[in-house]
Amino acid sequence: MEESLIVNLPNRLQKDIEAYGEPYYFNKNETIFSPEALLKYFFIVFKGRIKVSQVEPESGKEQTLKILTTGDMYDIVSLLDGELHNNLLTSLDDHTQVMRFPIHIVRSWVNKNSSFRQLILPYIAKQIRETEELALDLSLHTTSQRLFKLIVKNIDPETPGKLKLIHDLPHEEIAALIGTTRKVLNRQLQELKSEGVIDVKRKNITPKNAQKLLDHPEK
Repeated sequence: MEESLIVNLPNRLQKDIEAYGEPYYFNKNETIFSPEALLKYFFIVFKGRIKVSQVEPESGKEQTLKILTTGDMYDIVSLLDGELHNNLLTSLDDHTQVMRFPIHIVRSWVNKNSSFRQLILPYIAKQIRETEELALDLSLHTTSQRLFKLIVKNIDPETPGKLKLIHDLPHEEIAALIGTTRKVLNRQLQELKSEGVIDVKRKNITPKNAQKLLDHPEK
């Protein structure tokens, strides 16, 4: 499992994970559990991508908060405070696989298992930082700056000509990630394309010059 949080664990914790974990599979656009279910359960992503978002009921406007992928965990908030966390979770891929655990078991690992704490505490800190970054981006940066940061963040260091999590997402999904509309996003994409730093074909965004992107003044 790539970048998994549950490899190389002590035998006792590995046995607990195997004993209590239940595999679940989802197809593209399926809902991944409900907020009510996640008061009772906790999961780790084994394969695929899951969108975490919130929708404003009156306008229907959606803001994507994050995209979970292999090794990510959910829901940290309900795990810690036991309160309903009203996010919408949607599979972005066919054959998305998660491992689900009773949340009281995971709480016992947090309280009693130092090996698990060593894994989950840095992960919690990372999630807090990413949430702060999203809030600052939405309040302080322009749409073009948010798009540029998203593209640069997703450049695959092993394959600079490819993006990671967002490479094949529809433009509506990318617009929801940066808090804008598809129309505005398309205009910004065409500007970057005209500068020769990306190529856009249908829903695929491809970096043409990774170094130029990294050196771009808006980064």
